[in-house]
Amino acid sequence: CAMSRRLACGDVEGRLDTIFGRVRAIQAKSGRFDMLLCVGNFFGSSSEAEWAEYRTGAKKAPIPTYVLGANNQDTLSYFPDVSGCELAENITYLGRRGVFSGCSGLHIAYLSGTEAQEQPAPAHSFSAKDVAELKTSLLSTPNFRGVDILLTSPWPRDVGTFANSAGEIDTKKCGSKLVSDLAASLKPRYHFAALEKAYYERLPYRNHTVLQETPQHVTRFIALADVGNTSKKKYLYAFSIVPMSSMEPAELVKQPQDVTENPYRKLRKEAARAKAEEEPACQFFFDLNKHQGKKRPSDGKQGGDSQPKQAKKPPQPTGPCWFCLASPEVEKHLVVSIGTHCYLALAKGGLLPDHVLILPIGHYQSVVDLSSEVLEEVTKYKAALKEFFRSKGKRYVLFERNYRSQHLQLQVIPVPLDLCTSEDIKESFITQAQEQQIELLEIPEHSDITQVAQPGMPYFYVELDTGEKLFHRIRGRFPLQFGRAVLASAAVLALPERADWRQCAAPRPEEAAQARTFRRDFQPFDFSLRD
Repeated sequence: CAMSRRLACGDVEGRLDTIFGRVRAIQAKSGRFDMLLCVGNFFGSSSEAEWAEYRTGAKKAPIPTYVLGANNQDTLSYFPDVSGCELAENITYLGRRGVFSGCSGLHIAYLSGTEAQEQPAPAHSFSAKDVAELKTSLLSTPNFRGVDILLTSPWPRDVGTFANSAGEIDTKKCGSKLVSDLAASLKPRYHFAALEKAYYERLPYRNHTVLQETPQHVTRFIALADVGNTSKKKYLYAFSIVPMSSMEPAELVKQPQDVTENPYRKLRKEAARAKAEEEPACQFFFDLNKHQGKKRPSDGKQGGDSQPKQAKKPPQPTGPCWFCLASPEVEKHLVVSIGTHCYLALAKGGLLPDHVLILPIGHYQSVVDLSSEVLEEVTKYKAALKEFFRSKGKRYVLFERNYRSQHLQLQVIPVPLDLCTSEDIKESFITQAQEQQIELLEIPEHSDITQVAQPGMPYFYVELDTGEKLFHRIRGRFPLQFGRAVLASAAVLALPERADWRQCAAPRPEEAAQARTFRRDFQPFDFSLRD
């Protein structure tokens, strides 16, 4: 059976005999548990004598025990290897941050230490960079829905919002904002924390916005008190859990009666706007690391219909947008042509030096949202690029991903004519889509995307220079690098080392030189210079 029985405990503070005695008593009464997860301070200032008996093997933990690292300078010496190690038989230090997957299939994310108050972060603290790297490592995995368990020592700031009272703990002041950000992104089914010497089982909260997003599983946050505390506050929590990966989706997303709104809703909105910082997939022509960006998710609130739109002002972005040409965030040195409604810019970290983006000057989220005159100019740019690339012995492939992006980017990648046919490219997209359970459908000839997609609908779209079009309606998760990965694969460009744009970003002078070359070569085909 995929069901596993776990125990979680709060600050042990070196009281090893107390915690392991309690575990033995529970097992004698209720049967065996698979593991003990310890958050907070595992060691205390006077742990040495008791710990020596376990370290030397004179005593042994009754079940596999996994602990987080030091939260202060005094206990650092107990953790010889920063990346995780066995401390004694049956007692393992997980490491600074990461994901632990046991044979049960459970995904347990963990972050050791407390939030750094200074830079560089001391060894017993974590920084925003640690949290960002942990998030990226998980969010970039295909079909990521969340983790089963999250272990942190500090509470997440604001966890008590929309919830039952946390007693004497003021959740607006206590805990870490970075932990809140992590919990909001990783969507754990259980989140354990400690350090406050208090027990608090929060009502379960949602991980989706009702009526706007597909229902997702709920999160249960549980803070545990210190082991053996004299106030008899709960410090050990028993629970049974089936890995998310083994559950039917309908079972997983069941909402309990007492579910509340997400306490990090405001944070989630900010994070959604800033998604660009975590997107390993699209080829931006700006430097992601320069910004605390704002990014709006495709949330279906655009409204409207699929009829051709009359001239109207595009919606305004909710925060800084790196693609609106008027925005100070745009790296102007990569812009190679400016029309009336659209412009061209080289992609930052492009798959090839002449990998280019067609972008609307105004703020539109997708092709489906474009007004008729903007759409007309997009079509003119496509025709000009087709002619331009043909003059260089290449055919273009164009794709758009309207998912986790806020401003339309049409990626245009040239493929040498002698490398493969349009049919080969189409076959590669369909084959690799099938391998990832992505339904990529051909749009009938003389039809276009506005007939199959509504404004606000997430989708992925490919267009070949033959006019053939492929379309996938995104209903859940979608691999952000899919379009680029197909073109980088052996079947097309055979550039697997360039599949990730982050590995391909060139120094600014080199980018500027590439843009000058493109601008010069494209000039005879650039209608914007004649209109």
